[in-house]
Amino acid sequence: MTSAALRSRAWKLLEMVTTPLLPSDYLDLVSPLRAGADLRGRIEAVHPETRDAATIVIRPGRGWRGHTAGQYVRIGVDVDGVRLWRAYSVTSPTDRRDGRVTITVKAIPDGKVSNHLVRRATPGTLIQLDQATGDFVLPEAKPSKVLYLTAGSGITPVMGMLRDTGFNDVVMVHCAPQPQDVIFRDELHRLVADKKLRLTEVHTDTDGMLDIARLDELVPDWAERETWACGPAGLLDAAEKHWSEYGVPERLHTERFRPRIVVAGDGGEVTFSATGKTVDADGAKPLLDVGEEAGVLMPSGCRMGICFGCVTPLKAGAVRDLRTGEITEAEPGVLIQTCVSAAAGPCDIER
Repeated sequence: MTSAALRSRAWKLLEMVTTPLLPSDYLDLVSPLRAGADLRGRIEAVHPETRDAATIVIRPGRGWRGHTAGQYVRIGVDVDGVRLWRAYSVTSPTDRRDGRVTITVKAIPDGKVSNHLVRRATPGTLIQLDQATGDFVLPEAKPSKVLYLTAGSGITPVMGMLRDTGFNDVVMVHCAPQPQDVIFRDELHRLVADKKLRLTEVHTDTDGMLDIARLDELVPDWAERETWACGPAGLLDAAEKHWSEYGVPERLHTERFRPRIVVAGDGGEVTFSATGKTVDADGAKPLLDVGEEAGVLMPSGCRMGICFGCVTPLKAGAVRDLRTGEITEAEPGVLIQTCVSAAAGPCDIER
């Protein structure tokens, strides 16, 4: 009998002994990060960055395939007995020697996962992982002059780029309410002291919101630079308009953490037929948020229309895509992305 046949017979015997569980269930308890297991990670440290942000150090399982600077990863976290999925930018360099990866999370009001990670996560906690993804990355042929335009937690994917690749001429314009709210501020200023970065901080509590036209003053050669911008929708909308008006839209690369709302819509009564809950919703709130606030268990992932982790059948009525304004009406087999869809009149969601 071959060794492969012996292993197969031994495995079948183990399955009989461990029924109703599988041998892999016991292996998960002993070695959850082993090769062949569902991809997981173990939190090894939580480092505060600001009063409401922290960097989470994760040891990924052996199935982890690495990342490209600027990409994000979906993580599954158990919060109060419910597994919730969110997407966060990877902030560690691609060649970190110890093989760990980091995400840097900013706690947002009513954010279940972000507040849990920043304020309650502890070393030793196991989380679920997806492989890194996203196209907000640097090209293989590195540009000679770079501008990073960021605000708030929009600095996180850019920090991964800064840590991963050196440039001869890098400028950053970053917006935050106050100096102490600037994530990675000490590290950024060390890069400035080493002449590896030119940094302008805009403190919105005292300076007001950044007027995009100020770039002519802050970065006179901005139009010549390849630019990566990440932050609130208002900043990115203004940047896209500004770059287009100057005829250089191809030099601007943006990353949106939440969908841009194009048309507010009419809203309506939303029925979650599987749970029997009915709530009123306006035409600007994603159905994912509406369901979660109503206590409905809603699948989710990136929360910005990329991963399709929130896809749900639309049983009746119509919804509007918050990115394009397109109306989708219910018919057999129609699926919608609840994170980027809002009620366009009464509708029934199969949840």
